[in-house]
Amino acid sequence: MADELVRVDLTQLEDYRFAVRFGGTVPELVADEPAPMGKGAGPSPVQLLAASVGNCLSDSLLFALRKFKQKPEPIGCKVEAQVGRSPEGRLRVLTIKASLTLGVPAASLEHLDRVLGQFEAFCTVTQSVGQGIAISVEVHDSTGERLK
Repeated sequence: MADELVRVDLTQLEDYRFAVRFGGTVPELVADEPAPMGKGAGPSPVQLLAASVGNCLSDSLLFALRKFKQKPEPIGCKVEAQVGRSPEGRLRVLTIKASLTLGVPAASLEHLDRVLGQFEAFCTVTQSVGQGIAISVEVHDSTGERLK
């Protein structure tokens, strides 16, 4: 991917609920803060951040395995964003933990050690967000064995 400008347009609908437009044929999304500030009518900004990190990591892992003609599908990912207070007392995302699961046993994949050693470096979102928020990543296979 070359240098590009990604644009997202947000329009307030009511209180903390915003329409998020990505352009082109991508469907509009409604984002909202949870109660008591908002009504929870859509994902919160923290949930969107966590989804972005998990989606990017999953894409990077899939891409790295497919480069070696491997079939790890279906890949799953669970992301936990720990929200707490900064030293100034303001709410912040303190840490993010992503746990990816391959859809097959590790033994059925070739070049897995090499992939596990490098796929995170190609994740645009995680590498960018990780400069300000500690991100930990685990990878498991379909049997539950922790690989990373």
